[in-house]
Amino acid sequence: MAPYLLSPSNLRDVMSSGNVSVLDASWFRPGSPRKPLQEFQAKRIPGAQFLDLDEVASPHELGLKHMMPSERFFADACEKFGIHSNSHVVIYDTYGVFSSPRALFMFRAFGHQKSSILDGGLPRWEAEGFETEGIPPTGEKTSTYPTPVLDGASIRSYEQVVANSLLNPASDPAVELVVDARSRGRFLATDPDPRPGLSSGHIPHSFSLPFDVFLKTHTVPNTSINYTTILSEPELRQALVDAIGADQAQLVLTGNRPITTTCGSGMTAGILWLGLKLLGVPNVALYDEVCTDHA
Repeated sequence: MAPYLLSPSNLRDVMSSGNVSVLDASWFRPGSPRKPLQEFQAKRIPGAQFLDLDEVASPHELGLKHMMPSERFFADACEKFGIHSNSHVVIYDTYGVFSSPRALFMFRAFGHQKSSILDGGLPRWEAEGFETEGIPPTGEKTSTYPTPVLDGASIRSYEQVVANSLLNPASDPAVELVVDARSRGRFLATDPDPRPGLSSGHIPHSFSLPFDVFLKTHTVPNTSINYTTILSEPELRQALVDAIGADQAQLVLTGNRPITTTCGSGMTAGILWLGLKLLGVPNVALYDEVCTDHA
């Protein structure tokens, strides 16, 4: 199994060893003027390919984006990228750490354990002096990728989350904790949801754990460029304790209390999932249909 996180120098070493596929999984919120594919075409890590998380996804009756793809759809996407079942897949984004954890979750849930993210993403790669390219990608890559089996324990459905929300974790040790990666204002319904027609608020009995609590922001010296990295394990542990309390955190960390991450669209829930995985939490899942279903 590959490490969850790689530094730029780690990635350089991995790239020199061969059998690595680097994917830019940048994604921007609806309404953002930024265009991830255009930015990728203009500047990327050499040899990288663009992973569109809204395209490598299953359709949903409510129009939800970046839902988990089917097993064969995922395998077909890997074949188009030239990814083999033993390839080391390294994923980055242009914020630092934002959408790459969701892509990593997808690979891990389909059993591709040899997968990592670039901690700090493209901005850190550049800040540490590594080269980029902007020439058009050349040559199509192909491979044969076997149809994987989705790890059902890693993901939660709408029905599962609704059933769990009817139970109180304070009185029932079998109930899963749900942590919400959205801002505290949206969680408390004191701030509006940025998407028209959707209300704020939260799933009953869930806890607020904004995704940026798990991140550290850096500024590239002598510039206004910022990027994020994942906190150290002690800092992640403290952030978890602050959000759900020391007793519940201990239960989660020892595997005696399952925990599920959620957010507004399924993207930043990946950051909480990654942080919990780095802490060694054994029973952590991601709610794929997310709070849009509850609005």
